[in-house]
Amino acid sequence: MLRIAILPIAVLVVSLTSSCGKKKIEAAQSQVSQLQARNSELESNVATLQKQATDYQSQYNSVKDEYDKYKASCQQKEAQLEEIRAVLTDEANSLMKLQELLENALAEFKDKGVDVYYREGLVHVSMADQLLYKSGSSALGEEGKRALGTLANVLNEYPKLKVIVLGNTDNVKYKKGGDNWTLSTERANGVVRFLREKYNVEPTRLTSAGKAMFNPIADNSTAEGRAKNRRTDIILNPDIDRLWEMARQNK
Repeated sequence: MLRIAILPIAVLVVSLTSSCGKKKIEAAQSQVSQLQARNSELESNVATLQKQATDYQSQYNSVKDEYDKYKASCQQKEAQLEEIRAVLTDEANSLMKLQELLENALAEFKDKGVDVYYREGLVHVSMADQLLYKSGSSALGEEGKRALGTLANVLNEYPKLKVIVLGNTDNVKYKKGGDNWTLSTERANGVVRFLREKYNVEPTRLTSAGKAMFNPIADNSTAEGRAKNRRTDIILNPDIDRLWEMARQNK
């Protein structure tokens, strides 16, 4: 009787034990499946991040290349600008020396209406009409020729300087065969012809123009002001061709 009673209990225990093991195995398998799914997701994320990292590296390399090129270009342009600054400094120093040279050379004419000054990178030689011409005439007088000869000798020492000659008048109407435009232009032309023909100043360096009464430096309502406005301005320009060429190369 005892053996018969024990058998069902043993079967029950084995059954219960088997049932619990199966549940644990199923739970473990479920966890494994979840972990595998999570691992796949992580691997996918890693692949995505790696691709993004590759893309970012590529973008960085591209930007760095552009930056390096830009930096190199900036350094080159800065070097070119420094060269231009050096040339400008040399030209300014040269013009300042030219101004001093002209002041000394033309000193004897200072009291006769000659003024030499430096302004905005240019040397100006202003000559009163009373020194150069007779009233209402475009013909050069002897004193005017002598002053221009002194100027021409200095100009020939600076063969690259450009020379602009501007004739100016007061606002009193000119009545002898023309108007103030004609008079101022003819006076400027006369100076240019004299420099070219008498002192062999290279004609490609010379430009003449008439400004009539439209370039005053004093008040035309007074006799003193009108006398100052009746003048011929000779403007000396540096060698800007070289500067333009350097500027074009710097673009």
